Amino acid sequence: MKKRARGSLAPYKEKRDFAKSPEPAGRVGDREGYSYVIQKHHATRLHYDFRLELGGVLKSWAVPKGPSLNPADKRLAAHVEDHPIEYGGFEGVIPKGQYGGGKVIVWDRGTWTPIGDPYEGYKKGRLKFELHGVKLHGYWNLVRMHGRGNEPDDKNWLLIKGHDEHAGTGDITVEQPDSVLSEQGPPRVWESKESGGPAKGERPPRKAAKPPKKSKSAKSALPEALEPQLATLVEAPPEGPDWLHEIKFDGYRLLCRIEGGEVRLVTRHAKDWTDRFPTLVRAARELDVRDALLDGELVALDERGISSFQAMQNALGGGREKDVVYYAFDLLQLDGRDLRALPLKERKELLAGLLKKSTGTLRYTEHVEGSGAEFYKHACKLSLEGMVSKKADAPYQSGRSLDWQKSKCLARQEFVIAGYTDPEGQRHGFGALILGVHAADGKLRYVGRVGTGFDGDTLSELRARLEKLGRKQSPFEVGTKLRTGKIHWVEPSLVAEVAFAGWTEDQIVRQARFEGLREDKPAAEVVVERPRKAAPAAPAAANQFAGVTLTHPEKVLYPGQGITKRDLAAYYESVADWILPHLVGRPLSIVRCPEGQGKECFYQKHAYEGTSKLLRRVRIPEGTGTGKASAAYLAVDGLPGLISLVQMGVLELHPWGSRVETLERPDRLTIDLDPAEDVPWKRMIETALALRSRFHDLGLESFVKTTGGKGLHVVVPLLPKQSWEDLKEFSRSIAEEFVRAAPHWFVATMTKSKRAGKIFLDFFRNTRGATSVAAYSTRSREGAPVSTPLTWDELPGIRSGNSHTIETVPARLGKLGADPWKGYSELRQWITPAMKRSLGVRRGKSG
Repeated sequence: MKKRARGSLAPYKEKRDFAKSPEPAGRVGDREGYSYVIQKHHATRLHYDFRLELGGVLKSWAVPKGPSLNPADKRLAAHVEDHPIEYGGFEGVIPKGQYGGGKVIVWDRGTWTPIGDPYEGYKKGRLKFELHGVKLHGYWNLVRMHGRGNEPDDKNWLLIKGHDEHAGTGDITVEQPDSVLSEQGPPRVWESKESGGPAKGERPPRKAAKPPKKSKSAKSALPEALEPQLATLVEAPPEGPDWLHEIKFDGYRLLCRIEGGEVRLVTRHAKDWTDRFPTLVRAARELDVRDALLDGELVALDERGISSFQAMQNALGGGREKDVVYYAFDLLQLDGRDLRALPLKERKELLAGLLKKSTGTLRYTEHVEGSGAEFYKHACKLSLEGMVSKKADAPYQSGRSLDWQKSKCLARQEFVIAGYTDPEGQRHGFGALILGVHAADGKLRYVGRVGTGFDGDTLSELRARLEKLGRKQSPFEVGTKLRTGKIHWVEPSLVAEVAFAGWTEDQIVRQARFEGLREDKPAAEVVVERPRKAAPAAPAAANQFAGVTLTHPEKVLYPGQGITKRDLAAYYESVADWILPHLVGRPLSIVRCPEGQGKECFYQKHAYEGTSKLLRRVRIPEGTGTGKASAAYLAVDGLPGLISLVQMGVLELHPWGSRVETLERPDRLTIDLDPAEDVPWKRMIETALALRSRFHDLGLESFVKTTGGKGLHVVVPLLPKQSWEDLKEFSRSIAEEFVRAAPHWFVATMTKSKRAGKIFLDFFRNTRGATSVAAYSTRSREGAPVSTPLTWDELPGIRSGNSHTIETVPARLGKLGADPWKGYSELRQWITPAMKRSLGVRRGKSG
């Protein structure tokens, strides 16, 4: 590993006279640490000095306004000279006339955990990290700005809070202004004759040991863009007095922005619909407010006064925008105050006051407290779509969560239109629409047809639109079988709203009825909606797994399925006996997704300061030559360590092919079958079986598992007798043998341009330091897929590499009764000299 750059204290010392200033002279540290400190500095102007330990010094930035908990705030951070590590504990008065003269207190301190390589991040001007302070917590970014000509500006950076549960909208520097070191503050700070005592309006420092609370509301401009909060589909509504229940409207989600008399209407996917609804714009403009941000649903009412998606389609198609009504159900900002951190009940009280005189186009959404089951029964009796239940005390949180839960009276969702059939008899336009949804791997999967619910105008207009989207080939995944008959295929870009009676065992919709086209949802986002069981609030004990108590257990990690941190921990607890033998005692790389799947994730190879003590830190030599440097890696020693990874937001586990105690002697060989997009799945199965046969001919037994992604892994367990060099060359020979036999089917190089139409036989997993996803590990992909071991007999019935998920694997293991990899750990096999000779591999160090 390349030598890490150490900091320099020369500029720091040149600027100071230590005979006159109480600041520490210090020296460059010789250990690798990750301390963090923020010092509040009353110099010529008040500012906050943000410091991170790196390279034996405190890398330092002066932040004029101090840190902000709001991710929308980008605080200027001027990079200044390195400070000694000893400076992190300094509180005192720097005399007037000396550099930085004024009072200094330690406003916050703790440790920081780098995300990725901190040295590379610092060099490239993009440091990502997690703070573990007294006041500041969670994910943060330091980003170097660009100057003229887009050249990096070494001095000016931006300090930005990451989106997580620790984000807020208050001013933490006002809410918690004092020192974290002492209750009264060091006498030398507040009693110095030169200091003149505390600044006007400022109290002496006191202890601040509690983490910051989110502000109740704060002055803020309307955000330029905002992802709305979304509800999770559940089987039954939640009960209890802590829930508010609203009618589920059947229309289009819309944000209404009012700013300085100007009104904008924006869909959940940021489309501007302002010009389409002038009546609503006028109604919003008449509200007695300077600026506001409302969240609600745009609907059209039928003759019974119930929202109807078909009526909405008719109103839009007929140019009758005056027939639509906007039901506002949340207020996110009001006259410069950001209200998102307020409890929902308080936000709705403010919204009701704002709309108390508005009863026409712009209306307030009423709710019922408690009595969820009773409300649901009446909603379904009135033929409503369903209801939405919301936690009364919860803040507004962008994205899907269990704080909002939707219960539907009828099965209903969006589907992608993939084609259509010709009409029969007296009917015109078309016969039926061919429907699909996107699977977890992104491929379009057939789910049936819909041939009812169309009037004459819709049949004609939709046929004309579909003809413009025509294509020759089916957009469905290769191998999809449909009923006979002529089908006109189309580009899968239109989205239909369809009501249906349920699903068949083959996952085909029953008794489908067309409701209309959705103009507010991209086709790429259409997946099957699966209801979750609405669990009651869990007691503290229910948030503890293997002695590890989860914080924020309700945090949703897989938005599409509503799977929470608690669900993930429960999954790993249920499969502990299966996964731990493949994980324990091996160096481990991880994929962390602090905000859940679909948000920013990062690959972490090394252990850093602040990592859970339940994880073992293993120092491993890296690089080549006699002067090898070493780096700290993670290793799991049991279930508590695995649960601590869940706490860290880890969604993927990638262990080495060797154990810590036999690091240089790998004990498994993995061939990763990675297909190009156009490779039929049948060929993947055939290839895995062919590899099994080839290994068997060589005298080696092998096993197969899905990757949880696109492909398959063929795994050969070994005794730790061969070297990494032998393992790589042996696996390379196998892969290249297949390429020579069928070059039109296979490739064994990483060059992506050569992989079209082929399966990449990735043998590079068998090099020192390389990893493969662990058996039974989840993947950071849509659908919460799991890398799942199979029996060879099961393989022909598998449809894809992500066919098993966190929701299906525990039940699968319960039904199997036996390990699908039975005999894996009992095999006493290794790569022998004879095996190498048969493949033409040069003699190495094994045997």
